[in-house]
Amino acid sequence: MRWKLKPETDSQITSNLAKELSIDYTLAKLLVQRGIQNFDDAKAFFRPDLADLHNPYLMKDMDLAVERIELAISNNENILVYGDYDVDGTTSVSLLSSYLKTIHPNVATYIPDRYAEGYGVSYKGIDFAEDNGITLIVALDCGIKAIEKVAYAKEKGIDFIICDHHRPGKEIPKAVAVLDPKREDCEYPYKELCGCGVGFKLIQALAGKRGETIDDLLPYLDLVATAIAADIVPITGENRVLAYYGLKVINTNPRNGMKAMIHQIDKDELTITDVVFIIAPRINAAGRIKHGNYAVELLTEVDFDTAVEFASAIEKNNNERKDLDKSITHEALQQIEKNNEQQNFSTVVYNETWHKGVIGIVASRLIETYYKPTLVFTKSGDKLAASARSVKGFDVYNALEQCSEFIEQFGGHKYAAGLTLTEENYPKFKAKFEEVVKETLPEELRTPEILIDAEISLSEITPKFFRIINQLAPFGPQNLRPVFSASGLRDNGYGKKVGADQTHLKLSIIDGVNQKTYNAIGFSMGDKFELVQKEQDFKAAFNIDENHWNGNTSLQLMLKDLQPA
Repeated sequence: MRWKLKPETDSQITSNLAKELSIDYTLAKLLVQRGIQNFDDAKAFFRPDLADLHNPYLMKDMDLAVERIELAISNNENILVYGDYDVDGTTSVSLLSSYLKTIHPNVATYIPDRYAEGYGVSYKGIDFAEDNGITLIVALDCGIKAIEKVAYAKEKGIDFIICDHHRPGKEIPKAVAVLDPKREDCEYPYKELCGCGVGFKLIQALAGKRGETIDDLLPYLDLVATAIAADIVPITGENRVLAYYGLKVINTNPRNGMKAMIHQIDKDELTITDVVFIIAPRINAAGRIKHGNYAVELLTEVDFDTAVEFASAIEKNNNERKDLDKSITHEALQQIEKNNEQQNFSTVVYNETWHKGVIGIVASRLIETYYKPTLVFTKSGDKLAASARSVKGFDVYNALEQCSEFIEQFGGHKYAAGLTLTEENYPKFKAKFEEVVKETLPEELRTPEILIDAEISLSEITPKFFRIINQLAPFGPQNLRPVFSASGLRDNGYGKKVGADQTHLKLSIIDGVNQKTYNAIGFSMGDKFELVQKEQDFKAAFNIDENHWNGNTSLQLMLKDLQPA
């Protein structure tokens, strides 16, 4: 792995901040790295305030969206809340539909079938709306490229409002309103909202019409925080405020569906990381294995006992997803070795029997083994469908654009995308994608990078140091949990491989400066054991966390990598 130290901060600004906040220089440096330069910046960061949320009407077309929904309410129209089948989509639908039902009785929801309809707005969904006398569709977390679908709906007398956060194409659909902060003509101050975040701005605008305050919308923030975590959007600015308060709701008064999922796990207080790895996969499992509707039913259920039944069914989906993920990853790795493609610049694999619901997870798993831009294809009707995942710093969306001659349709982000193509175009696409990656992926991006926030002496690690680091949470993109490096370290002789298959590394580290001992754990780092034997000096990259054992709590180093001194 490549270790890269973040650039030095301005020493004067850092020293002044350390004095102003009565903290040490290293902690002040962490804050300056995050754009905090004075007391007021620090106050806004450490104490996020709902009053700092932007006026929703700063988003282009928000006035038109609110006007059309108000018209639908006054005319007693049927409204359909439509969203994608992933976490962002299902939380968005749950959020908007549950709010609209407090002010209007005629609200239905629709999640497209991952297999029969695919991603985004579908003709089948529009036909469903027509068959049920629906005259307004609000699409969330999708729709920014649904030009033909919106035109099709218009022919049937159905209006569209689009709430999306994906990059628009050259043309914007001719909907009544298109809410997307990434529109070039949208001057909304914060561009990194997830789909559920855009949906929240819409209910914020609607609530304002009814004299409701932001405090009245707090119960919806458990959904917004979950979507922010799952969609891996930056936890900065407005997202930080929404995630901060959303986590509070999750941990104190979550909706019944969320509470039912939390009851299945042994955890007192959930962090954003827990939401990513515990809550989000369960919500996602419904759409991956059965249907995304199950997730919406769970997240909007008002009866706790019924929610527990939904959560139990989704837990079974999640266990099935885990088994599929494991077996398909194994088959994909075998395919790479059989075709002797380990040395390729990209990873592109295909099997018509692979479950479409887990190919995105499998793509991420393959990157853990072969660190390169990855696509996993399976059969979807008469087409092939793929999930794309990328390595840090490489824009896979742009790479796909350069292969568009062989693609039927695609969409997504810098690091994750989806696409479909015809079977005859698969070999041509695979060759072209490999060529594009070979030409555009810089050498340094072909090795995983550890970004080090600061080099420290282990003597700096104290309970106060750890408490202040924890106050930087919620952690996520552009505000990751700090990574430190320290050198002149040595194992005190108690180091060993642990775990059923001896793949993990447990150390008791002595700092050569102050001779203090620190416990450390390195998951999947058993192969580094030789590096620390025979009193060899080494350096470590690590996070700091707490270890709870037998009623005792102590600070522990969570190793990310070890290197010779």
